[in-house]
Amino acid sequence: MSHIDPVELAAQLIRCPSVTPAEAGALDLLQETLTGLGFTCTRLPFEEDGTAPVDNLYARLGSEGPHICFAGHTDVVPVGDADDWQDDPFAGEIRAQALWGRGAADMKGSIAAFAAAVAGYCAAHDDIAGSISFLITGDEEGPSINGTRKMLGWLEEQGEVIDDCLVGEPTNPDVLGDMIKIGRRGSVNGVVRVIGTQGHVAYPHLADNPVPQLVTLMGHLANGKLDDGSTHFQPSNLEITSIDVGNDATNVIPADATGRFNIRYNDHWDAEKISAWIKTRLDEAVANAAGDAHYELELFHTGDCFLTVPGPFVETLSAAVEEVTGRAPVLSTSGGTSDARFIKDATRVVEFGLVGKTMHKVDENVPVDDIRQLAKIYQKLLDGYFA
Repeated sequence: MSHIDPVELAAQLIRCPSVTPAEAGALDLLQETLTGLGFTCTRLPFEEDGTAPVDNLYARLGSEGPHICFAGHTDVVPVGDADDWQDDPFAGEIRAQALWGRGAADMKGSIAAFAAAVAGYCAAHDDIAGSISFLITGDEEGPSINGTRKMLGWLEEQGEVIDDCLVGEPTNPDVLGDMIKIGRRGSVNGVVRVIGTQGHVAYPHLADNPVPQLVTLMGHLANGKLDDGSTHFQPSNLEITSIDVGNDATNVIPADATGRFNIRYNDHWDAEKISAWIKTRLDEAVANAAGDAHYELELFHTGDCFLTVPGPFVETLSAAVEEVTGRAPVLSTSGGTSDARFIKDATRVVEFGLVGKTMHKVDENVPVDDIRQLAKIYQKLLDGYFA
């Protein structure tokens, strides 16, 4: 197989309705494609008690270093109301010079460009001076329990060493070539529960209202300054996402109240430091409160901050982007999280993919020219990487 049309392959992948955790034929199609290129493919299904089983794919071409890995996911988010779409969201239609369908941008277009780039590189070279691999999960858009993290554990057990990894998430805000992600902020979700005593609103002395106490605690959290940012990162931010009482009665003081928040933090912090800061702020609020506030705190860390310091790998990718698009990409750490938060524990990792304007939206689509240009960028990355 010497040539792969990335647009056609992306359309075929879209036609596999692989809403997390369903495989729906997407990994089968990719495995068949990579086997045709000479890859050794290994399916890695994982499951855990209380979670849905997930199928994953690891494929490798070559046995020596240096070893570059293309990482991504074939699972997609639900379509919502399919009647709101102009076309069947899993039809993979090409219209108005764009490919339409769930996963076009996030990130079946990038996976197709991965494969096309490798096919183009192999057609132009008798052999490769190293190894190329694909690390593809079916669990990125879901709980991320039975996907990339467990695959990385399996790779370590097998003695597989990856030198550099490119994740194909849609990193560009407006135009292909805008932005490469060289890091991500860490993320922690918090739940604060204030425990009071239920009672009648006409007899407050017989009750203990947790709502004012919760407002005090959450306000002290929200008003705390975390930092001013750093060389590669914007300032950390805390956002209150919910205040819940669950009380439909107008004449009852509730027994408890719950607040939820998220912090996106930069490289001034790690999971241990940010946890200590949260606890200190809450304890300060309790100490300054007029009455006794009794709270419970749960923290859920979804990924620590990481940074891939610009070096040869980032420079080679940047040069490939500029050569194909004519744009010098910004090196950014903005945005949300991806499976790069797990991969960074194993190797250097950066992210570069398509434009993300329509990802997760109704009528998700990407220009077909962008998919073809992305394949050229990935192939030039391989040219420079193995040069």
